[in-house]
Amino acid sequence: MIGELLMRTSRLALAALLPVIVALTAACGTTAPVAGGAYGATATTSGTPRITASSPAPPSPITTAQGAPMIPAKTILTVEKTKIGYVLATGSGMTLYWYGHDVKGSGTSACTGACLTSWPALRGRPGAAAGVALSGKLGMITRADGVVQATYNGYPLYTYAADMTAGQTTGNGVGGVWHVITGAVLSPSPAAAAAASARDMNADGGGATAPAKPSATMTGY
Repeated sequence: MIGELLMRTSRLALAALLPVIVALTAACGTTAPVAGGAYGATATTSGTPRITASSPAPPSPITTAQGAPMIPAKTILTVEKTKIGYVLATGSGMTLYWYGHDVKGSGTSACTGACLTSWPALRGRPGAAAGVALSGKLGMITRADGVVQATYNGYPLYTYAADMTAGQTTGNGVGGVWHVITGAVLSPSPAAAAAASARDMNADGGGATAPAKPSATMTGY
């Protein structure tokens, strides 16, 4: 009698617990885990991950406006008065040089590697300083490393690392292949062009000397 009562009680308890067990099984076993669920991904009824609104959007590629290429920064050219005459210079008065191993109009530079340590390429899109008239044609080349280098009359332009201050021309004639740009190829009136810059107007009371003639090292320019 007591045994039957215990068996009947056990069956009733098991019957009461069965719905709870079924519910727990449905909640834990019908949906497979989803990788990245902690970042907002959930699963559909088919088990395919679905990205919710909390998921970060993929980054957009960075482009220029309307996909246009970047325009190189402008670099100013002027005429500087030096001990050897008027020469082409940067906007800060540092003398510019051309290289005898470069081929005029080739669009390339023969000064590469260690050469650029002593003769840094003048970077950027060249433009004459206000009031400065230059006889030569300004242009640019793109070097193998992507750097845009200014040109004058088809020759790439360089500064010289040993020139410490404006107006120095210590690189002229080095190795017989490095030359300043002066004379008729520089400006119709070098003295007038130099006087247009604040540097020359403040130097020596604004006095001018006779335009320099092309140096011997200019042969072949």
